[in-house]
Amino acid sequence: MMKRRTRAIACVVCIICAILASSCAGLKKDAGQEKERTVSSMLQYDRSMELQYAEEFKADYYKDGYVLISISDSSRFLVIPEGGKIPEDLSPDIVPLKMPVRNIYLVASAVMDMFVSIDALDCVRFSGLKAEGWYLEEAKSAMEQGDILYAGRYSAPDYEGILAEQCGLAIENTMIYHTPEVKEQLEKFHIPVLVDHSSYENNPLGRTEWVKLYGILTGREEEAAAAFEAQEKAFEAVREKEASGKTVAFFYLTANGEVNVRKASDYLPKMIEMAGGRYIFDQLGEKEDMASSTVTMQMEEFYAAAKDADYVIYNSTIEGGLGSMEDFLAKSPLFEKFQAVQENRVFCTTKNLYQSSMELGDIISDIHHMLAGETDGLTYLYQLK
Repeated sequence: MMKRRTRAIACVVCIICAILASSCAGLKKDAGQEKERTVSSMLQYDRSMELQYAEEFKADYYKDGYVLISISDSSRFLVIPEGGKIPEDLSPDIVPLKMPVRNIYLVASAVMDMFVSIDALDCVRFSGLKAEGWYLEEAKSAMEQGDILYAGRYSAPDYEGILAEQCGLAIENTMIYHTPEVKEQLEKFHIPVLVDHSSYENNPLGRTEWVKLYGILTGREEEAAAAFEAQEKAFEAVREKEASGKTVAFFYLTANGEVNVRKASDYLPKMIEMAGGRYIFDQLGEKEDMASSTVTMQMEEFYAAAKDADYVIYNSTIEGGLGSMEDFLAKSPLFEKFQAVQENRVFCTTKNLYQSSMELGDIISDIHHMLAGETDGLTYLYQLK
């Protein structure tokens, strides 16, 4: 009898705990939603931007042209329409950005292609790369003509030059977290800092969808929607076709002879899958942290796993493109034993692959055509012969 009563009491306790946990979760969720809506008593919420793939940012529209941008790092920015006033009771954690946002210091190189795609280079005044570091012709040309100035790397910006031209916003990548004092200094100079998290998107098209955020900041939302739709259509054309299931090894050799490969969670392996192929290291790094998207391994370990891959894509964006199969084979004698080498299925990436953030749909299409044996007319890949 005592045991039965004990079990009954235990069951009641479990039920009560479950109810309380559910209630607390609900309160926490409601509180989070309330915080998201708590911007200012002077603003009236209208709607939220509908995002199809991006999960690392959101945009809420308020009456009279105000837009609240929320980033996954908990930072929030209120876009103030031209002629509008900053609300007196604006939540202290929200950074106001007055439109038009001008003289941007753009350090996140992947974002430059987004500005190019929406014809917004006139909003960018400073670059974190020198002219020779750009493979985007529009950005390189703008720097050569003096329309965009080099203002130093993320870790050592030219504060004097940036301040002299009244920089309205610094767009950084997550490398800025390695030098938090730089972010703090920019903010002390009243320069807002937005950290781009597009590289953290699980879906490659989620990276591309960040163009909509920059469309808001530059007043080019329609252009941003059109640019994203073009890449989505390029992917849709591939998705309708049957997957080949052929295996692909994507890598490059480091200066000390190790092999650098992408973790399975990275966007490039996912693009290979979206193109109908199978990344040869499809289990690599799945349970590891997301601090790095790559893994280095010894050549022998890499050879054992990748020697039978149907295709090899050599990542030449780091050291420059390879000119021929001889250049590739010169890197390691083991490469001659690869199935892809013997069947003439070795490809190389072009230098502009990583900077072409608004071409991911086309890159997926290139990979699909490669897997289908259609090698003519590729843009971001070329076959080594």
